[in-house]
Amino acid sequence: MAIGLLRVFRLMPLRVAGIVLLFLLLISVRLFERYLFYDPFLEAFHKVAVSIPEYETGRLFLNYFFRYALNTVISLYILWLFFKDKSILKLTGILYVTFFIVLAVALYVVLNMDAPSLKAVFYLRRFLIQPMFILLFLPAFYYQKYVADNSSEEKK
Repeated sequence: MAIGLLRVFRLMPLRVAGIVLLFLLLISVRLFERYLFYDPFLEAFHKVAVSIPEYETGRLFLNYFFRYALNTVISLYILWLFFKDKSILKLTGILYVTFFIVLAVALYVVLNMDAPSLKAVFYLRRFLIQPMFILLFLPAFYYQKYVADNSSEEKK
């Protein structure tokens, strides 16, 4: 399987090392989140939260933006090293920006409700601070490339 991936994408050992290094960087962002970003919800969701903790709206959303941007840049580099395709980067960049706007607005609306849902806050926040979209984009673009490569071979 791994050899098949290397052959299909012509991944050179240096590119593989870069991809591994970038995934380690994503993990590092998660490991050092307490020191890098303001997020009063970290403690609340590690415990059994019964209410929304006190927070500074501007500071919270600015930190969510920085974290999302950092994860996005790292994820885009992973996609670039994996596929070397500008059209994939362009589409993914547009999707990342769109998702951020939708998720940030939704989180803001939920937090400003009279009785905000802890579950809604938890999941919206999770999509903003965790690099989950790379887990969707990599297999999706891999499958797209795989299908395109196989259909071009059948036409020969």
